[in-house]
Amino acid sequence: MSQSSDTIAAIATAPGAGGVGIVRLSGPAALSIAQAICARELRARHAHHVRFRDGDGAVLDDGLALAFPGPASYTGEDVVELQAHGSPVVLQQLLARCRTLGARLARPGEFSERAFLNGRLDLAQAEAVADLIAAGDERAARAARRALDGVFSERCEALAAELLHLRIFVEAMIDFSDEPIDTLGGDEVARRIDALADTLAQLLVEAEQGRRLRDGLHAVIVGPPNAGKSSLLNALAGVERAIVTDIAGTTRDLLHETLRIGGVELTLVDTAGLRSEGDAIEREGMRRARAELQRADLALVVLDGRDAATGWAQVEDAITGVADRIVVHNKADLQDAPARAGDALQVSARTGFGLDALRDALQARLGGDTLAGEGAFTARQRHVDALRDAADAVDAARGTLAAQHLELAAESLRIAHDAIGAITGAILPDDLLGHIFSSFCIGK
Repeated sequence: MSQSSDTIAAIATAPGAGGVGIVRLSGPAALSIAQAICARELRARHAHHVRFRDGDGAVLDDGLALAFPGPASYTGEDVVELQAHGSPVVLQQLLARCRTLGARLARPGEFSERAFLNGRLDLAQAEAVADLIAAGDERAARAARRALDGVFSERCEALAAELLHLRIFVEAMIDFSDEPIDTLGGDEVARRIDALADTLAQLLVEAEQGRRLRDGLHAVIVGPPNAGKSSLLNALAGVERAIVTDIAGTTRDLLHETLRIGGVELTLVDTAGLRSEGDAIEREGMRRARAELQRADLALVVLDGRDAATGWAQVEDAITGVADRIVVHNKADLQDAPARAGDALQVSARTGFGLDALRDALQARLGGDTLAGEGAFTARQRHVDALRDAADAVDAARGTLAAQHLELAAESLRIAHDAIGAITGAILPDDLLGHIFSSFCIGK
């Protein structure tokens, strides 16, 4: 439990004018500061119609004041909300008055950070608060709500509990290592590790779907010069976002465009054409293209269908590390009879031929309804990475147990246990905690 000695304040509503604006306080002096501003006592969990006053007693505004004593509050501390008219000027005056009376301006995410530190939320639930605020559609909002309700956390906690039991079992086996492993319950441990590995694998799939629902898909358009990459970006976006010419090397820098397909966000990145030659600026563009591919979920490989083999040779090395790809043979309108090659899609960015098939292929990668199905929850890249680390460690434990290296098996199970604990915040470096909450909005 964290007992903060200072009181924080922030505007908790979105920037700009609105019907209602909220200034939120949390900490040991929250109630006394609010009562000084309202010039009256505030009963717990009652809405009081009050006049907010400055230091000279002049009225700043009238509105509602609500007090939530800790620990039964959002942060686990005393919390007060001052609900005024949504004038940015009035809200800034209220915030300034709070600070004059001893509160300090809250850091981004500090209210949710205190809720986590005081045990009101675990870390995955706290992150789901930010995901719910940022949800781009109803499906993302429902998935974030499930994560906030603890759907993801409960499954992680069940994994952590099983890992703890297995660690205890294996540690006990080490104490009797002079006995045959079979007589110590080795078969039962192996069976439970196998079952744990299967459960982890399924949760990893669902967490990756949740990450994709939250973050969308990051697709990089890559190909040789003059294959029609920029034309394809324009055709998919429905606007002239990229400059298109017949001159090789027109695209020098990265160009981002965000689309929504089947309700899921897709970020398309147009890149410089890849080839062996080029001036200094073009070579820098190609370097950036290769760097962008390192973090891509999908490579959209665009080749001139009239000479696809040559184009493929120019990009093959660059896309080696990308797990998924869609190959497009562009300029079908310039071919008498486009030849279908393997799984490549025949497309003409100029006429629109084949674009529907390409959109269908992209939607299949995005997942659409599958991502937002019953029980879906939002997740973040760090959650996916932690689950992968845990899965790798459990697999290592399975191998070392089979080889009767009990100490190594125990260490691998510890690593897996720590990885799962990092998701909910049971085990987490302080610097990572600061990084997570710094991405939240101020006032939440």
